[in-house]
Amino acid sequence: MPSIREYDNKLASLKNTRKMTKTMKMVSAGKLQKALIAQRNARLYAAKLSELVSRLAASVDPSAHPLLQHRESVRRILVLLFTSDKGLCGGFNNNLIKFMDRWRLDQADRLEQIDFSFCGRRGYTYFKNRVRVRDYFEGLTQKPTFADATHLGETLSESFLNGDYDEIYIAHNTFFSPLSQKPTLTKLLPFEPQEVMSGDEQAFSRDYIFEPKQEQLLEELLPKNKYFKLYYTLLENAAGEHGARMTAMDNATRNADGMVGRYTLLRNRARQAAITTELTEIISGAEAL
Repeated sequence: MPSIREYDNKLASLKNTRKMTKTMKMVSAGKLQKALIAQRNARLYAAKLSELVSRLAASVDPSAHPLLQHRESVRRILVLLFTSDKGLCGGFNNNLIKFMDRWRLDQADRLEQIDFSFCGRRGYTYFKNRVRVRDYFEGLTQKPTFADATHLGETLSESFLNGDYDEIYIAHNTFFSPLSQKPTLTKLLPFEPQEVMSGDEQAFSRDYIFEPKQEQLLEELLPKNKYFKLYYTLLENAAGEHGARMTAMDNATRNADGMVGRYTLLRNRARQAAITTELTEIISGAEAL
């Protein structure tokens, strides 16, 4: 049985760990609130912008803009993977990495080239020796800005327009709650109009009158929609990271509380056994005298 001193050292270590995890939980909770406010403010704009661009793009010929044109044969694709730079956030990164690893192996027979770009150090660290790395964008996930999203979008557009890739995807965690983030893979380029109408409205089959001309509208709105989609993904990634870390630190704090209680009980038992042994020795010595 361990000595009382060993139990005291273990309890001191557990209490220090509990203080750190509790502090990290509070810090992550504060960051999560800020990230959620930013995400909620951007959600409606992102949805309406996507709806507008979908209506516009579906009503014109795909040849009206290079970002609408599909390649006849899809053989080379690029995936931009969003993860966090730091760990201690439960399965936030691991679930997405495993999801993409399985997808990559499943698509290996169909595609001749699958390259990856990374936004977040955790994904880059795992895949850098397993896949072909196109770009690594460092330090963008902590404080997302629209300027960072614009830089990402311009880089991806250049790769698509130059013919380096036939399709470009983004992989990220869709944020539902601090307890739930779902790995998601969506196509970014070429742009595909989504069904956004409901009820009795007829989807997209309308003859629009454009002012300014449709080429000018597409030239303005398609890149902006792409940039804002990347920006919203960065915001969603940040919210998911802080929510997952808050949940992980809350679980760690609860586990530390349980271990403190268990080791306190074991220490008290050891102390009681030591006292009983000392009393027995004193009584035995007195009887011998």
